[in-house]
Amino acid sequence: MKMKNYLPIAMLAMVSLTGCEGQKQQTMGIKMENLDTTAAVGTDFYQYACGGWMKNNPLSGEYSRFGSFDKLAEDNREQIKGLIAELASKEQEQGTVAQKIADIYNLALDSVRLNQEGVAPLKADLEMVAQSIKSKSDIIPVMAQLNHFGVDPYFGFYIDADIMDSKNNLFQLGQGGLSLGQKEYYLDTDEATTNIRNKFKEHIVKTFQLVGFDQATAEKNRDAVMEIETRIAEASFNNVELRDPASNYHKMSVDELKKLIPNIDWDAYLKGIGVQDEVKELSVGQIRPIQEVAAIINDVPLEKQIAYLQWNVIESAASSLNDEMYAEEFDFYSRTMKGIQEMQPRWKRAVGAVSGVLGEAVGQMYVQKYFPAESKARMVQLVKNLQNALAERIQAQEWMSDSTKTQALEKLSTFYVKIGYPDKWRDYTALNIDKKDSYYENMKRATSFYLDYMLSKAGKPVDRDEWYMTPQTVNAYYNPTTNEICFPAGILQYPFFDMSADDAFNYGAIGVVIGHEMTHGFDDQGRQFDKDGNFRDWWTPADGEKFKERAQVMSDFFSKIEVLPGLYGNGALTLGENLADHGGLNVAFQAFKNATKDAPLKDENGFTPEQRFFLAYAGVWGQNIRDEEIRVRTKSDSHSLGKWRVDGALPHIQAWYDAFNITEKDPMYVAPENRVNIW
Repeated sequence: MKMKNYLPIAMLAMVSLTGCEGQKQQTMGIKMENLDTTAAVGTDFYQYACGGWMKNNPLSGEYSRFGSFDKLAEDNREQIKGLIAELASKEQEQGTVAQKIADIYNLALDSVRLNQEGVAPLKADLEMVAQSIKSKSDIIPVMAQLNHFGVDPYFGFYIDADIMDSKNNLFQLGQGGLSLGQKEYYLDTDEATTNIRNKFKEHIVKTFQLVGFDQATAEKNRDAVMEIETRIAEASFNNVELRDPASNYHKMSVDELKKLIPNIDWDAYLKGIGVQDEVKELSVGQIRPIQEVAAIINDVPLEKQIAYLQWNVIESAASSLNDEMYAEEFDFYSRTMKGIQEMQPRWKRAVGAVSGVLGEAVGQMYVQKYFPAESKARMVQLVKNLQNALAERIQAQEWMSDSTKTQALEKLSTFYVKIGYPDKWRDYTALNIDKKDSYYENMKRATSFYLDYMLSKAGKPVDRDEWYMTPQTVNAYYNPTTNEICFPAGILQYPFFDMSADDAFNYGAIGVVIGHEMTHGFDDQGRQFDKDGNFRDWWTPADGEKFKERAQVMSDFFSKIEVLPGLYGNGALTLGENLADHGGLNVAFQAFKNATKDAPLKDENGFTPEQRFFLAYAGVWGQNIRDEEIRVRTKSDSHSLGKWRVDGALPHIQAWYDAFNITEKDPMYVAPENRVNIW
């Protein structure tokens, strides 16, 4: 089953943590074999810093992109596999977390049973859709029923903090219903996108045939899916529009919703998903696409809508069925869209399934074995050092008024820092996993369990102690409504952190990561939220305009980068992440200089401490990537590509110029007046 997440949090997409104060550093952390010293630092610093790593870590058929963080994730997965497999090798007491972990893992591994069952576990749900919809009034109740096991046709919903009242949760509706995710895949006419769209149509037909429809019906169903999804796409916000909090918040009463979008039975919908009594107010994130859904429900023939709903059921179930269904999903979504040549081994998919269903239970085992207490303590200290450095930089900004600085410093001082793992673990008692049932049925119940957990928040205060990532995740995030920065345990390893390396390395890698997440609180989105997590303009009008002018320099710079022939970056989409990289570099470098001012580091292997700082930063982003994946990410990802998080970010950092003697003669040189200068 596909589990969807609509949380408005800013992630690094590869992150790190922990400190190094008080340690006897003996190594420089930089591995010479990861460099390509034949490259010119001022021409292609990314190649210079990562060329050796890229050569030594070629793309396997299993990946469309393989980077330093993917390598770490592979190592973590091996560790997690050992923990899970040990439980799965023995009979566990029914109802225990160990039993649930073991049964999900073994069900996912049992290819013989999966293939014997084929698509039979799905038939009842497809039949339910076909038999339950006799009139247009039946569509919404059926949609609500499908929501309970992870099927989200037409539009989506979630419960999270009210951005205008961040201490309380709010039921929120949002656009959705697109199998391809981004509206551009339905509307753009360039050759690459048109090819994907044509392949998608073939995929729809093949998939319907695999679950038992004849070719003529499958082709008719394809046309219905494309008609409905294209209409939704035309009305949907693009990813840049989705980045504006003000444009994606429309709070109203249920009665006001009924007047705004009258052609949907909202009472039936809220009752169907189980929150009719709890939800008195809600926010409609994107009004236009949901209005279009109302029109679709009322003017598209029932048989087409049944086909669309059945399509959503099939797509959500495909990874929980037989090998033939999984292979068809892989062929389109992985091979065609991303260029991946080989499926993951079944054990990796099984480990992923367990982590998806029982993530915190797995995380609890993981941190007990692989995350020592001293790592958390050192991380706490490093975060404090970065906070101090960011405070110094805020105070030093000449373009910002004292009143805005005061509020910025208040926000910084109230960051809620989460490190390693939650203090309270998730309770899985209500989750029923039973190996007598099919893998598909168990995954449906797991999705329903998570939906019930989310729905239980309706009408209640926000729990600031909730984690939005599992401890074993190789990532980190900033959440504006709780003003929190979170660093899971899973990333506390090389190349993000090296206990034996000196401060130049660790501040360049982990330090920039921490500074990145802190800067998200002050990027173009995060700066619109105050210290309490409320969407409130705490800037003077003049300071706000100065920020926008400076941020526009970053947006324009990245939009001019040609990532493939004829394909340019989207500086507006990646603005927040690029600003966070920029701030992270400046803040971490200042923290590094503060930490070493009384005991300066020495040169190592011909590299100064300052040079090692920037080499460590670049090393975090070493990766190989396929052209297909570049196209996908350029359309959809708020993060710039790894190469440009180095070669696009560093030309705006004066300390990098000083460290490597970069001059106007070097191709990467950007004149000072054209550089970004914010934090």
